[in-house]
Amino acid sequence: MKEKTYLTAPVKSTQMPRGIPYILANEAAERFSFYGMRCILVVFMTQYLMRVDGVANYMGEDQAKAIFHLFVGAVYFTPLLGAIIADAFFGKYRVIFWVSIIYCLGHLALAMIDSQVGAVLFGFVPGVDANKVALFAGLALIAIGSGGIKPCVSANVGDQFGESNKHLIEKVYGWFYFSINLGSFVSTLLTPWLLYRFGPHVAFGVPGIFMALATVAFWMGRYKFVHIPPAGTGFIKEVFSWDSIKSLRNLFIIYVFVAMFWALYDQTGSSWVLQARNMNLEWMGITWQESQIQALNHILIIIFIPLSSFVIYPLINKVFPLTPLRKIGIGMFLTEIAFGFPYWIGILIERGHTPSIYWQLMGYVVLTMAEIFVSITCLEFSYTQAPNKMKSFVMSFYLLSVSMGNFFTSFINSFIQNADGTSKLEGSSYFLFFMVLMLLASIAFVIVSLFYKEQTHIQQEQELEEAV
Repeated sequence: MKEKTYLTAPVKSTQMPRGIPYILANEAAERFSFYGMRCILVVFMTQYLMRVDGVANYMGEDQAKAIFHLFVGAVYFTPLLGAIIADAFFGKYRVIFWVSIIYCLGHLALAMIDSQVGAVLFGFVPGVDANKVALFAGLALIAIGSGGIKPCVSANVGDQFGESNKHLIEKVYGWFYFSINLGSFVSTLLTPWLLYRFGPHVAFGVPGIFMALATVAFWMGRYKFVHIPPAGTGFIKEVFSWDSIKSLRNLFIIYVFVAMFWALYDQTGSSWVLQARNMNLEWMGITWQESQIQALNHILIIIFIPLSSFVIYPLINKVFPLTPLRKIGIGMFLTEIAFGFPYWIGILIERGHTPSIYWQLMGYVVLTMAEIFVSITCLEFSYTQAPNKMKSFVMSFYLLSVSMGNFFTSFINSFIQNADGTSKLEGSSYFLFFMVLMLLASIAFVIVSLFYKEQTHIQQEQELEEAV
């Protein structure tokens, strides 16, 4: 019996690669786990965090927002290290598989918060409550695990394609984003209810189970995937070649502006959630948890992906050619409009009103369309602009833009905290500040993008008989 071997290059075919279903299943389960814990994080820190002796140990809003965005920033910074390890030494598959186990341990640490086992395991830091140690340990492990997964999974999608079926890449990245948001939608509805009904053990434990399922799904597809071998010293030579330096320089300039999009977008998990507390949360006959509102973003993504591909993009193309950079520019201006909704809500709250959550939902509609234009386009654009030996590395540079945006937001929220617990930017002024920054970044992006020259790099194919 012939021993199975891994595919090391895309098979020459016009069909969909066989490994894609396993990648999509893995991504849906992994995103369930990540967004499940992410969507309840701020609420947990400000309303549920207790000391091991049962005394409330809640954080203030600015502190919770700062920690939330510091965590998200770390999640998108560590991919830079994961990409180097994958592209240069071990390959994408091995890195994804092994760091997924670290990821699972992070969820396990969060599930141990406020438990006797957690009190014993995490009660080793003098002067710091064991529950806070478990919280920060869990977040750190998830950030490390995510660092190996994020750049490798998105680049692994593109690695499955060769010249013969490269026309399917755009469609598959749409499906990839669909799977992300399917998992995210379900978990964003479910985990806030689990937190409210059963507490942090279950609310953090269920996402951990889904991360374990994601790891199993990825392992099952190991003989279906294309495993691009690590480049070794060739990676170093590629990184420091003039063409690569030029590509990275040009892309990094673009990503600096895209970072401002993420500085605003990821506040749907922090400032938008905290604002929802002061709103009328009854909608469609249901009283929602404030952290459940984020689920609308994920279901809208599922609707807007085909709508944009088959209706919106073709209509715009009739007016002017819709290049990737033009898509990103449009999305950035849409983000400016989307943040106008929480700004207006803030004004209403400051005048003693209790506005309906409907107004924030309208903001989600516009922000989700902005995400379609910016995020999906950046994934595809980053892959095609990256030299073949540096796919994960360049993907990590794109993810670094998410990190920069969140680190910036974390810094702002740390800076505006007053000693007495008040804020230098309260209510509507907070959202206005970010709107002004977004407008300036959008205008600057349009100017810079005029001088960018696009290029395309796709993996080389192999004949079918060589892959068996």
